[in-house]
Amino acid sequence: MGRHANFDAASKPGARIVFKRLGLILKRGDPRVAETLRGLISYLQNRRHDVVLDEAGSEEFPDLDLPSVERSSFARNCDLALILGGDGTFLNAARNLAGTDIALLGINLGRIGFLTDILPEEVTSALDQVLSGNFEEDERFFLEASVLRAGRSMMHGNALNDVVAHKWKIARLLKFETFIDAHLVDRQRADGLIVATPTGSTAYALSGGGPILHPKLDAIVLVPICPHTLSARAIVVEGNSRIEIVLDGGAQPEAQLTLDGQTTMQLAAGDRICVQKQRHRLRLIHPPGHDYYSMLRTKLHWGRDY
Repeated sequence: MGRHANFDAASKPGARIVFKRLGLILKRGDPRVAETLRGLISYLQNRRHDVVLDEAGSEEFPDLDLPSVERSSFARNCDLALILGGDGTFLNAARNLAGTDIALLGINLGRIGFLTDILPEEVTSALDQVLSGNFEEDERFFLEASVLRAGRSMMHGNALNDVVAHKWKIARLLKFETFIDAHLVDRQRADGLIVATPTGSTAYALSGGGPILHPKLDAIVLVPICPHTLSARAIVVEGNSRIEIVLDGGAQPEAQLTLDGQTTMQLAAGDRICVQKQRHRLRLIHPPGHDYYSMLRTKLHWGRDY
């Protein structure tokens, strides 16, 4: 059963507008988006906000007759980006907008929604608060990853959740070494290794048995995927650490590097993967009263049967 938003609430007289120009980034091909989107646009226009769509959204909803903006120039045309979708849509938008100063706010039309924390039925009440200047803001850091092959750079990208080196297609273990700040940490055989931010500690890293890191921690967690030795454990390191994963130069199963589960590159024997904190940070907006621990209880069903 879909969750429907009520967009009939009026804006408060004399409210201070903090975010005037609003950009909408949408999950494509989801009928729930269309239902929420039209009401949201009407609500924002009634509040006299300028509203634009990203190009993909404009192509999917050409009848809306709204200006469209390329992602590359989104931050120059908007003060706040509203993300309608799930965490995947949010992660994609966050990576595209990394390095800009635009703030992001997520409306959850996905499943779990660790990053998109406004439910559709709460959109009006939440946005009344946020757009009147009553909100909470926190910053999240990105990881940047590069792959060196025989000293040559093969790729460079960023991730808000995680950078993952993993085998694929075949049930054989990868053999690799892990270095932190040029110090050898481990030689191991495993299905791969997850390098995650505190934001990503509740994603793949959590499924792999890693700890949950509070988002304010300046730390990175490394979680082995199905290691061959029982002594292999997740390790949390200082946030400015430089992490290197070096694939063994011998025969290796097919392997990939994946950023946030969305961007991939095929790896080869001997590849050196370098991961470190990116200097750019994400501005994440929450409605007032946002409680990280309440969110964990809700999303992870803690205490449900207590």
